[in-house]
Amino acid sequence: MANLKHFFLNGHEYYTDQEFTISELISYFNYNTSLLVLEYNNLICDKKNWNKIVLKNNDRIELVTIVGGG
Repeated sequence: MANLKHFFLNGHEYYTDQEFTISELISYFNYNTSLLVLEYNNLICDKKNWNKIVLKNNDRIELVTIVGGG
């Protein structure tokens, strides 16, 4: 359990002993990637980088889903 890390997703705290990317996290929670804006540690993160960033201890991710309307 020495490698247990935690991260925050939309204000909720999660724990894991696995390594995964932001893309894998989004897939796990079944988000539609075409409708997302992602903030990673207080900075907007471009979609092209989601598969390159491996989550680390204390990372903060905020996902905003875009909804159309009229």
